[in-house]
Amino acid sequence: MANSKPAKLHERLKQPGLVTAPGVYDMVSLRLADSFGFDALYMTGFGAVASHLGLPDAGLATYSDMVGRVGAMAKMARTPLIADGDTGYGGLLNVRHTMQGYELAGASAIQLEDQEFPKKCGHTPGRRVIPMADMVKKIKVAAEARQSKDFLIIARTDSRTTLGLDEALRRAEAYAKAGADILFVESPETEEEMRKIGASFDLPLLANMVEKGRTPVLSKADLEALGFKLAIFPVTALLAGVHAMTKVYEHFKSTGSSTNNTVDLYDFTDLTKLMGFEDVWEFDKRHAD
Repeated sequence: MANSKPAKLHERLKQPGLVTAPGVYDMVSLRLADSFGFDALYMTGFGAVASHLGLPDAGLATYSDMVGRVGAMAKMARTPLIADGDTGYGGLLNVRHTMQGYELAGASAIQLEDQEFPKKCGHTPGRRVIPMADMVKKIKVAAEARQSKDFLIIARTDSRTTLGLDEALRRAEAYAKAGADILFVESPETEEEMRKIGASFDLPLLANMVEKGRTPVLSKADLEALGFKLAIFPVTALLAGVHAMTKVYEHFKSTGSSTNNTVDLYDFTDLTKLMGFEDVWEFDKRHAD
């Protein structure tokens, strides 16, 4: 095992209470979220592709694009990192390669989904899924490929939207038997559907909380009551950041300056500290002529 973070998440999931994993999408959001002492962070594929490539989360990012982001974030973070692995970036051999790469990069868990390639964001239209048997093979290969069982496999099914909840539950059960550690039924559309998911499995269940997405965004207490163990909030911080930046850029456009801007700004001195300048300053002092 490369470090203690995978085991830390594995052990935390055995303890009572919901694990809230905020989304991080670049190194600034990673460093900021890491400072709060969460039990886990979620490297959102939507946000990572948007910030790194400026492209939609529609199967355009490659394994190389993403494993580099995983490595940079996991190396920097003290908090266990859950990383989006899309479809495994290809067939069974690709899944093995992805598992090995993400584990070596330091992720504590990887999310793999049963969409056809090219995949799409789970709260957007047009998603199609591969046959259940094909995804079962992927999960089995993933379980065989990892060096440590503390590196967790999150099996996601996107079948609810096109094939219905019963098919999604059937697939999740098959993925559990194939070796998944956490089950992720994407895009349930009502609290009643979420309740049915929560009552159907013994493995830890993941809830994907996307503001204005297909699934109701619920409180911690409600998610716990429905049977969920892990809640990811992949784009909340990104949405907040883009909203604030929009207001700032609008003000620049209309006035030509930042004066009298009404948007609350993060303190610049605090930002220099967050990004590690104190270490640079101390280094310069030690090696000054």
